[in-house]
Amino acid sequence: MSLDRTDPAGAIAAAAKRCSNWGRWGADDVRGTMNFLTPAKRKQGSALVRRGVSFSLAQSFDMDGPQKGWRRRTNPVHTMLDTGTDAAAGIQGFPHGLGGADDIIAMPLQCSTQWDGLGHIFDHGIAWNGRPAGEVVTSLGDAVTGIETVADVIAGRGVLLDVGRTIGTDGELPDGFPITAEHLRATIDEQGPTSKVATGDIVLVRTGQLARARRDGWGDYAGGPAPGLSFTTAEWLHDTEIAAIATDTWGFEVRPNEFDDAFQPLHQVAIPHIGLFLGEMWDLDALAEDCRADGVYEFWLNAAPLPITGAVGSPVNPIAVK
Repeated sequence: MSLDRTDPAGAIAAAAKRCSNWGRWGADDVRGTMNFLTPAKRKQGSALVRRGVSFSLAQSFDMDGPQKGWRRRTNPVHTMLDTGTDAAAGIQGFPHGLGGADDIIAMPLQCSTQWDGLGHIFDHGIAWNGRPAGEVVTSLGDAVTGIETVADVIAGRGVLLDVGRTIGTDGELPDGFPITAEHLRATIDEQGPTSKVATGDIVLVRTGQLARARRDGWGDYAGGPAPGLSFTTAEWLHDTEIAAIATDTWGFEVRPNEFDDAFQPLHQVAIPHIGLFLGEMWDLDALAEDCRADGVYEFWLNAAPLPITGAVGSPVNPIAVK
C-alpha cells in the first residue's frame, strides 16, 4: 500500500472501503473484532500458562504520569477521604476503636494504560457498523457500544511482537518510525513460532518508547512524536482477524502521522470500520525481557476493562501469565 502524503481523505476512504467489517456480525453488533475472541480461543489461551509467572502491563495511575492537559486529559488526582491520622484523632465516629481509610480518584478514562472503545472515534459522523455517531454517543455516554459491552470478553491468547528489539537499535525505535506490515512479519519470523499471529489473538507491539521515556523523562510522550503503526498496516490489521492490538505509546500509530495534514488517520479506519479495539500506553518492558529470555512470546492475557456504563474507553490493568 503506497501513500499519497497530500491526500489523507482519499487514503482513509479507500482503506475504509477495503477493510470494512460493517455487517459482518449483523446489523446489531456492538463487539466488532472481539467476536473473533471466541470461547474456543479463550480456552486455547488459558492453556498457555506453564510457569505461573505474571506481569502487570499497566503504567502507574498517579500525578507523575505523562499527561499535559491536551483536550483536558490530565493525570489522575488521588485524594484521601479518611486517613490514619483521622483514626488516631478519634474523629471518624466509629465505635470500639475501629478506624479506617478511604479514598477517591478523579481522572480521564484514557490518561494511562487503557482501551479505546468502539465509540471513541468516528468517520465523517459515522460510528462502528455504520451507525450515525449522534445516535451512538450523546452527553449521556455511549448507549450502544459502551465499553461495558466487552467487559466479559477481553481475555485470551496474547502475543508480543517486540519490534523495538527486532528492528530498532538497543531495543528501541526512534520517534516518527512507521512500523509496516513487513516489520511485523519480520519480527514474527525473528521471534519464532510462538509469535505467530492468529484469528482472535490480542497482539501487543513494543516499540521501546516507554523505556526511553522512563530513562529520559516524559517529554512529549503524551501526544508528541512517537514510533507506531503505519497507516499502511490497515489491511494487516483487518486480514489477520485479531481481536485487539495494544502498544507502549500514547497514540498507537506513528506520530507525526504519515500525511501532510492529518490526525490519527489509522484510528479513523481501525475503530469505526474494522471495529478493532486499540490499547495504548501499555507497559511491555518486563514481559518483553521474559519473552526474550525463554523464547516464548505467547501467553494468557486478561485485559478486562472496567464496566463503566456508556464509556468510550477504560483504564485497564492487563495481566499476562506465562
